[in-house]
Amino acid sequence: MSFKGAVNRATGSRTVESIARAGYPVNGVLHLLIAYIIVRVAFGFAGDADQTGALATLADQRGGETSLWVVALGLVALAMWRLAETVLGLHPGEHTHAHLRESPLVNRLKAFGLAVLYLALAFTAAQFALGVGRQGSDRAVGLSARLMQSDGGNLLLVVVGVVVAAIGGYLVYKGVSRKFLGDLTVPGGTLITVLGVCGHVGEGVVLFAAGASVSGAPFLRDPTRAAGLDAAVETFGQARFGQTILVVAAAGFAAYGLYSFALTRYSRM
Repeated sequence: MSFKGAVNRATGSRTVESIARAGYPVNGVLHLLIAYIIVRVAFGFAGDADQTGALATLADQRGGETSLWVVALGLVALAMWRLAETVLGLHPGEHTHAHLRESPLVNRLKAFGLAVLYLALAFTAAQFALGVGRQGSDRAVGLSARLMQSDGGNLLLVVVGVVVAAIGGYLVYKGVSRKFLGDLTVPGGTLITVLGVCGHVGEGVVLFAAGASVSGAPFLRDPTRAAGLDAAVETFGQARFGQTILVVAAAGFAAYGLYSFALTRYSRM
């Protein structure tokens, strides 16, 4: 059996699909935690308003170590499915012979990008579970400062920023156009549609701002701007009506978190 055939056989398993779906509520919880931290920041409390901050919040709870391992495993499960989509194209679980399809390269690249993101988050969650992941945005700032010492490092920061901004822009487009409804096995309904639109647009705007901040850091010679989501939240907070903007951003992340719970059951696989 060929490699693609073996991957196709795996995605045809209901057990494998169920394990992959278990990653969606994990993703939902992380988004809700980020929303919670953004609200705290809006009202003057300290915190890293990004995935690292969400994992730190989880680590501080009773049974945090166990929860972090659950998060890591859930994200790995989602990553493995995205890697399967990288090989077979989107929604391989819907096709008995997905390995024989011709799938657009752009779809497989998007799936690969998500797989890398989920694996990176899973690795960070595992670090927290082992007690070695609490550097937060300070680590990102330190890494950015080192990268700024070379032309290649500056170029890398610009590229990363542009990619993140592009992802944010795509999420906004996906939300406004309601293209996310094509990822569902049901028509959607009012509640899921509202959560999907608000979640995609809200998160997309913040990611776009984060990407712009990262790509602008080398030109401003300011490594603190390369702290990703946390830097974007700080920038929003300093703007006029910053508190209101942050509360709206938190609502967007919370909406995406709740939408992720709906994906547990209704996502096309």
